[in-house]
Amino acid sequence: MVRNQVQAVAIMVALVIGQAGLVGCKVATSPAGAGDDLFRLRDGRGMRVSSSDPDWRNGNHDARPIKPGETLTIADIEGPGIIRHIWFTINADDPRYGRSLTLRMYWDGQQEPAVESPIGDFFAVGHGLKRYVDSQPVSVTSEGRAYNCYWPMPFAKHARITLSNDSKQHKARSVYFYIDYEKVPALPPDTAYFHAQYRQEFPAKLGQNYLLLDAEGQGHYVGTVLSVYTRTKGWFGEGDDFFYVDGEAEPSLRGTGTEDYFCDAWGFREFNRPYYGVVVQDGYELGDRVSVYRWHIKDPVRFSKSLKVEIEHKGKMNDETGKNISGFYERADLFSSVAYWYQTGRAKRFATLPPADERVVPEMLVELEDLAGAAKAEPAGIAIIAIEAKRFSGGRELLFKCSDPAGKLTVPFKLDANTQGVARLRLETMPEGGIWGVTLDGKTIEGFSAVDLYSATAGVREIRVGMVDLAAGEHTLAFECKGRNPAAQSYWLGIDALTIDQITPYAVPAEKK
Repeated sequence: MVRNQVQAVAIMVALVIGQAGLVGCKVATSPAGAGDDLFRLRDGRGMRVSSSDPDWRNGNHDARPIKPGETLTIADIEGPGIIRHIWFTINADDPRYGRSLTLRMYWDGQQEPAVESPIGDFFAVGHGLKRYVDSQPVSVTSEGRAYNCYWPMPFAKHARITLSNDSKQHKARSVYFYIDYEKVPALPPDTAYFHAQYRQEFPAKLGQNYLLLDAEGQGHYVGTVLSVYTRTKGWFGEGDDFFYVDGEAEPSLRGTGTEDYFCDAWGFREFNRPYYGVVVQDGYELGDRVSVYRWHIKDPVRFSKSLKVEIEHKGKMNDETGKNISGFYERADLFSSVAYWYQTGRAKRFATLPPADERVVPEMLVELEDLAGAAKAEPAGIAIIAIEAKRFSGGRELLFKCSDPAGKLTVPFKLDANTQGVARLRLETMPEGGIWGVTLDGKTIEGFSAVDLYSATAGVREIRVGMVDLAAGEHTLAFECKGRNPAAQSYWLGIDALTIDQITPYAVPAEKK
């Protein structure tokens, strides 16, 4: 009788914190996890697979490289067990490796992956960007370079995890990883398995909602990551979310707007919460980017036969002058997503992962550190050097060690072809950083006067230059010191790169103009 009461209390505690809904419901016979029952000793053993140097006593070669087109097996584990924690940090030549490195997981010998996603999107950061994430099941720190995952992932017989480098030319120079798991005597018979699937529509298809999930079987839906790259001005997120449970003709769960589904309101702004957040929010201009997450850990959407999850791609549309022409109209923005769910049995395949170069907007990248020899400083004689650091694209930046409040720097660059798109500058923030104004070919950046590059710790800041239409040939970036933050130690300027996303604007339908 006492034992039954203890088991009942354990089940109630697990239900309160949401763990019972993630790995079956027989909590009393399953191993402890996620802090729900750590005071009870249970059968099981903590295990780890890592990239540790095989010569662990004397060696420090703790990383694995992945050449273009190759796949690295991260873990090959015999069950039964439950993966409790995954950690990665990566140094890759591709500045957008978050989209070109693909994470896959296979349970119990199945040929099709239960998890298939670019690594950045799996950890809630889209577009191949590096961003900070602080949520309950996943987190990203160290300037967007340290990835942690706490989704519990049970497997009865076998678990295999791989990371593929789908880039055609860039090497992943070093991949560090931990896979922490519990080796257990057995799993409950009704255990549901973890799944995650990336999907994209570039652009979202007019006349139909964007599909997040199309699942068959029994299980529960536990999360959404959505990334949007806008192709017109204006707010994109008036679309509602719809959940069709067990073959419903009409969705029993219906939303009131994109930001509402992601637990925000009146648009988006960047923030992180345990169960929802906005990790990328550029703004409401053409070519702006968004990445948001919503975890259904406290409110999983359960299904017995099937579940279809959709979201509309509707919102405001602006003409070339910025005038709003519609408040609720289908937009052809670039949509990408990851759906997360647990289910029993073999999952239905509802999406195909595109090649790496189709997962990102084509980008023209001008590495400005390569132009250190052609750059001109005022006053003459101030050091202009190229320095190395892993946080920069290409692993280097151009550093102007300016100590003069009237300092100027001119950097000429050449384009081999006509280039149109959304331009951005990547600049370093640091304790010595000054305040700088920027012009491109003598023109001040629209809506931008100066950027304060002071920060107590070194980092990278991206600023929007805006839509550009640059002819092949010579061009000039000019930087003029505007002073410094009172806390700054000097007036230094660090420049990583100029990028131009070659986005095709969406033509506003004539009847809407």
